[in-house]
Amino acid sequence: MSYFRRLDERVQALMDQLKKNDRWLILCVADPDALASAMALKRLLANRVQAVGLGMINEISRPDNLAMVKYLRIPVQRVTPLMAAQYDKFALVDSQPHHSPAFADFKFSLVIDHHPESPEYPVQADFQEIRPQYGSNSTLMTEFLYNAGVKPGKLLATALLYGIKTDTQSFERNFHDADVKAFRYLSKYANHLLLRKIVRSEFRIEWLKYFSQAFRKMRVMGEGLTAYMGEVDSSDILVILADFFLRVHGISWTIVSGVSDDKLINVFRGDGLRRDVGKMAQQLFGDVGSAGGHKSMARAEIPLDKLDNQHPQQFIWERLENSKKAKKASPAGAGKQESNGGTQSDKMRRVTQPPTSSSSSRNPK
Repeated sequence: MSYFRRLDERVQALMDQLKKNDRWLILCVADPDALASAMALKRLLANRVQAVGLGMINEISRPDNLAMVKYLRIPVQRVTPLMAAQYDKFALVDSQPHHSPAFADFKFSLVIDHHPESPEYPVQADFQEIRPQYGSNSTLMTEFLYNAGVKPGKLLATALLYGIKTDTQSFERNFHDADVKAFRYLSKYANHLLLRKIVRSEFRIEWLKYFSQAFRKMRVMGEGLTAYMGEVDSSDILVILADFFLRVHGISWTIVSGVSDDKLINVFRGDGLRRDVGKMAQQLFGDVGSAGGHKSMARAEIPLDKLDNQHPQQFIWERLENSKKAKKASPAGAGKQESNGGTQSDKMRRVTQPPTSSSSSRNPK
C-alpha cells in the first residue's frame, strides 16, 4: 500500500506538459508554503526542460521569510516584465490567477493550489491540481514528489516541512490527514536545526524598540487588549505585536494599530472562542476602509484622509467606545452586563490615558 494517495496518472499528465526546449517560470505570492511549493515544482521540472526560474509578485519583508530564503538557498526574484520575457511557459503554485491583478498578464499552463475555487473565476490551465481540503500546498507538492519517485533533499524537505507548519499553524488550524502524513514523511529528511533557526528569526533588531513602546501604550479592555503604535516602519511589526499580546493570560483578543503608507492599519488577533475578530474588524471599520478576515485573525486598512483630521488613536478609541455602547444598548447586551454585575467600562484598566477630544492633529506619532 502506498504511503500517499496514488497519483500515477496525474504525475504523467504533469510530465506530458514538459518539453525539453521549454523555459518555465514558476510564480507565487511569496510566503513559506508558496516558496516551498515553488522549490518542489522546480525539482520536478529539473532536467526535463531547458530552464526553470522562480518569481514572486510581492516583496519579502518578514524576518522569518527572509531567513527561509537565505538558509534554504531559494533562488526567487521579484518578477519584472524583463524577467518574464525570458520564459515561454508559466506555472502558478499556492494561488490562482484571479487572486491578484499581477497574474493577469500571464497565461498559465500549470496551476497547483489548495485554496477554494471560485465559480466566478474558474482556473484556466492545461494542467491543474486544486485540493481545497488540504491545509497546505506543500503537502500536495510532497505527494507529487513521492509519486514521481523523487526523494527530497535536506533543504527542500526543510522548506516543505516549514510550509506545512506555517499554513496549518502547527496543526492548530484546519488540516487534512494528508498534511500529517506529509509532515511525518518530511521529518525524516529535513534539517531540524535549520528549521528552528528559521522559526526563531521573528524580529529585526530595529523592531525591538516597538516592544517597549507597546508596553507603555497598551490598554486592557476586559479580555481584550489594544495598542496604538503611531507611525511604524512596517505593518509587519503590528502583526508580531498582536500575536505576542494574545499570549498573555486572560487576553482573548487584541488590536494593534499603526500608520504606514498613509493608511491606518489595524491588526486583529483572537483565540477564536468567544469573539469573531473578522466580524469585529468589519463592524468597527468596514464603513471607512477595507476590513475583514477570519474568526481568529483579521485586518482593517483605512486611508488617513477618511479620518476627517481626527487623531488616529482618538478615532480608534471612539469606534471601540461606540461599539461597546451599542452592545450595552441591545437587550442581549443589557442582560449580559447585569448578569456580570457591572458595566464593561467598570472592568477597563487603562495603562495610558486616551487622547483628549481636543487632539485634532493627524500627526500619527
